[in-house]
Amino acid sequence: MTTNSPDWRKSSRSSSNAGECVEVADNLPGRVLVRDSKDPDGGTLTFEPAAWSSFVAHAKER
Repeated sequence: MTTNSPDWRKSSRSSSNAGECVEVADNLPGRVLVRDSKDPDGGTLTFEPAAWSSFVAHAKER
């Protein structure tokens, strides 16, 4: 099933209870959206799924 609405979830790497989190929506075909949970209307970054996977893999190495 395909949807046109982002299904936002808190990043598993964000542990702050103060709302300082990164939210990710990876349910849209061909793109992954990322936004700041403190400012959800402040804009989003858009990644191709392969680029996002590469970024996440690299971040896990740190």
